Amino acid sequence: MKSLVLCLIFFVSRISSALANEGMWLPIFLSQLNEKEMRAAGMKLKASDIYDINKGSLKDAIVLFGGGCTGEVVSDKGLLFTNHHCGYGQIQSHSTVERNYLKDGFWSKSMAEELPCPGLSVTFISRIEEVTQAVFMGVKESMNEAARQKTIDENISKLKPAMNLAAHEDLVVRSFFTGNRYFAFVTVTYTDVRLVGAPPESIGKYGSDTDNWVWPRHTGDFSVFRIYAGADNLPSAFSGSNVAYKPKHFLPISLKGIKEGDFTMVFGFPGRTDEYLTGAAIAQTAQVINPLRVELRDRALKIMDSYMRTDEATKIKYAGKYAGIANSWKKWLGESQGIAKTNGLERKNKYESDFNGKVVANADWKAKYGNLTTDLSNNYKNLEIYALNREAFSEVFSRLPDAPRLASQIQNLINTAHQKGAELFKADLVKFRENLPGFYTNYDANIDREMFLALIKIYRMRIPIDQQPGILRNITQEELDKVWQNSAVWSKDKLDILLGLDPEAVEVALENDPLVNLVSECNNFFIANILPKYNEYLGLIGPLQRKYMQAQIEVFKERKFYPDANGTMRVSFGQVKSYAPRDAVQYEWQTDIDGVVEKYIPGDYEFDLSSKYLDLYKKRDFGRYASNGTLPICFIGSNHTTGGNSGSPAIDAKGRLIGINFDRVWEGTMSDLNYDASICRNIMVDVRYVLWVIEKYGGAGHLIEEMKIVE
Repeated sequence: MKSLVLCLIFFVSRISSALANEGMWLPIFLSQLNEKEMRAAGMKLKASDIYDINKGSLKDAIVLFGGGCTGEVVSDKGLLFTNHHCGYGQIQSHSTVERNYLKDGFWSKSMAEELPCPGLSVTFISRIEEVTQAVFMGVKESMNEAARQKTIDENISKLKPAMNLAAHEDLVVRSFFTGNRYFAFVTVTYTDVRLVGAPPESIGKYGSDTDNWVWPRHTGDFSVFRIYAGADNLPSAFSGSNVAYKPKHFLPISLKGIKEGDFTMVFGFPGRTDEYLTGAAIAQTAQVINPLRVELRDRALKIMDSYMRTDEATKIKYAGKYAGIANSWKKWLGESQGIAKTNGLERKNKYESDFNGKVVANADWKAKYGNLTTDLSNNYKNLEIYALNREAFSEVFSRLPDAPRLASQIQNLINTAHQKGAELFKADLVKFRENLPGFYTNYDANIDREMFLALIKIYRMRIPIDQQPGILRNITQEELDKVWQNSAVWSKDKLDILLGLDPEAVEVALENDPLVNLVSECNNFFIANILPKYNEYLGLIGPLQRKYMQAQIEVFKERKFYPDANGTMRVSFGQVKSYAPRDAVQYEWQTDIDGVVEKYIPGDYEFDLSSKYLDLYKKRDFGRYASNGTLPICFIGSNHTTGGNSGSPAIDAKGRLIGINFDRVWEGTMSDLNYDASICRNIMVDVRYVLWVIEKYGGAGHLIEEMKIVE
C-alpha cells in the first residue's frame, strides 16, 4: 500500500500530454498538472487565482446548488445564477394555475419580494486536502474487501475531529481513482436561499424536450437566486432578520464578446463519469442496458405527453417529472449512438489491447495484471442479466410510475407492525399520514395507471421468464388492471378513508390491498433472487476495477490521468469551438435571436413566444448586449462536462463570466464513458442573453446594477 501511495504521489508531480480538452481536474492540482497547458490555451490567470485558501479566488464564487447542480455568485450581495432547469422545482413549487411562474416567469422588484425556498441549500468549498495516507493507515494488500472497507471507514471517522473545523464547517471525504486515493472537502452550507427571478418557460425552457441535448440551441436556461446569512455572514436558518450573504469572491461579467478559439473554463460539481472501464463494461452499457432504459422511458414519456398537451393543470403538475425522465432518456439514447458513431468501443478495445501488450512484456506486471482484463470481462458477462433486470425493475417499480413506490412504503409499514409491534406501527402510521398529502400534490391516477400497465408489459417481454416474479409470469394485462382498480393506493380519497380507521383495522386493510400485495411479492422476489447475484458479481468487479485503475496509471506512465467525476468540485477547460458531427454537416459555435424566432410556433408549448418578446425582437431592442446587430443566445465549447455541471459558470481567460453551462450536444453524450474531442461539446447560454432577459424582458434592471459589468 505504501508503494502505491508513493507511485500516485509521483504521478501527481508529473506533467505529461493528455487528450486535448479532456478531463475534470481537481483545482488543488492545477498549478502542478494543468496551469502550463491552460495558459497555452489562452488563460491569463494564475492557478492561485482559481483556487486559494488564503484569499478569495474563483472557487469561492462556485456553489453546489441543491445537491445536484452548480451555481455561481455574481454580486457582493449573494446574487446567484444557475440554470432554469436547476431551479425548476422551486419555480414550480411557487406556481399555481392563477399565478403560473413557469408560464409567465417571476421577477422580484426588491429583496422583500424574493421567495423563500424551504429545503434548498447551497454549499461552498472552504478547502480541499488529500488524506490518502491517513485513510489507508493499517490497510493491507492481504485484506478481504470487507476488512479493507472497515479499516477505511474507521480511519475516515477519525478525520473530522483532526481537521480543526469551525462550528459552521462540515467535512466530506470521497474516494478517487476507483478507491486508490482519498480527498477531504471542508464545506460551508447555507440553507436560506430565495428565488429572485426566472424567465418564463418560453425562454428558460425554449425547445423543451425536442431540443434537449441538441445543437443548435436557443434556450435561455437560467434562473436567479440569492443567498442569505445571519448578521455574522455565517449560515443561518431562514429568518426575516437574515441579510444578503457577502461572498469572498464573486464573478465579474464580461460583455466584450467571444469568438471561436477563445479560452473557456467550466467550474462546478460534475456528477459521475466512468472513463476507465474495460470494453466489456462499455459494451454492456451501450448495447444492453441503455436500449431497455430508453424503451421504457420512451413509453412513459409518450403517455405523460398525451395528457399534458390537453390540460394545463396536468402540464404544471407533471412538468418537473417529465423533464427529469426525458433528460436521462435522451442522454442514454445519445450515449449509445455516440459510442457507435465514433467507434468508441473499438478504440476502448484497442487501448485495452495496448495495455495487455505492455503487461505481457513486463514480468512484474504480468504477474500482477496478466489476467486482469479477462477476469473483468468474465464477471461483466455473468453480471449482465442481473444488471439488466435490476435496471428494468427499478424503472418500473421505483422510478417511473408513482403508485408502486407508495405501495412499497405501505409494505414497510406492515413490516413494522409484524416485526416491531403495535406501538411503533402507530408512530410510523402518524408520520405516513403527515407525508401523504405531498405524494398526491402532483399526481394523476389516470397517467399512473396507464404508465404502470404499459411498463409492466415491456418488462415481461424483455426479461427472461425465469428471472421474473412468479406473480407476473401468468397474470394477464386485464388481471393487472383489476389489481390496480381494486387498490386504494392510487386514490387519495380511498386511502384517506382507510387510514381513518382504528390502527388495527388499518393494518388489516393495508395487508389486503391487491396492489400492495403485488408490489410486495415482486420486491421480495427481486431482493431474494436478483439483487444477491447482482451484488455478488458487482462485488467481484469492484476490486478488479480498482486494481485496473492502479495498473493503468502504472503501465501508461506517459499519460496524465484525471479522476472520474463524483460530485466534487472540478475544473475543465477548453475553447469556444464549432464541430462537424457527421459527413457534410458543420455546426457553427454560436446561435442568435434570429434563430429563436425562426423556430417560433404559435401555441406550441415548446416553441411559443410571448408578444412582449416578439415586440422587443421586431424593434431590435438589444441595448448594450447586441453583437454585430443581433443578440447572441448560446455558444458551444470543448469543455469536458457532465450532469452536475448544469448551472456551472463559463469563465473567460481573465476570470469573468461569459455564460452558464446547461447541456451537451447529442453526438457527444458518451463523454461520460469515452470522451472524443472531435464531437464532445458543452452548451452554454451567453451571459449577454441572460442580462438582456433580466433587464429588457423582465424589467429587473435593479439586479443588473448589483453586478460588476465589464463592457
